Amino acid sequence: MPFYDYECAECGVFTALRPMAASAEPCDCPDCGTSAPRVILRTPNFALMEPGMRAAHATNERSTVSPKSTQAGHGPGCSCCSAKPSSRTLTRPDGSKAFPTARPWMVSH
Repeated sequence: MPFYDYECAECGVFTALRPMAASAEPCDCPDCGTSAPRVILRTPNFALMEPGMRAAHATNERSTVSPKSTQAGHGPGCSCCSAKPSSRTLTRPDGSKAFPTARPWMVSH
C-alpha cells in the first residue's frame, strides 16, 4: 500500500498508508478525527526506483514532449525525401548487366 498526503483544516498535513482503491476518498485525521481531503504536495520518489524503471520513465517523458523525428510530417520510409538506395546492378552500354558487388562465381540472369 502506498502513502498519501492529506490536509486537515485544524491540524495540518499528515501522511497515511492506504490502499490505492481508497486514495481519492477523504481520510480521518489521526489527531482530531475530522475528515481530511487528499492533497498532492510532492512528486513520486524516483530515487528509490530501480534504474531500469527510472530509465523507462525518463524515455516515456521525453517521447511525449519531443518525439524522435528526422523531419516533421514524414514517417519512416518516406519516399519523397529519403535517399534512393543505390542499385547493385551495373548496366553496360550494350545493355548487358553486371553485378560488381556480387560473388564472382555467381552467374547473372
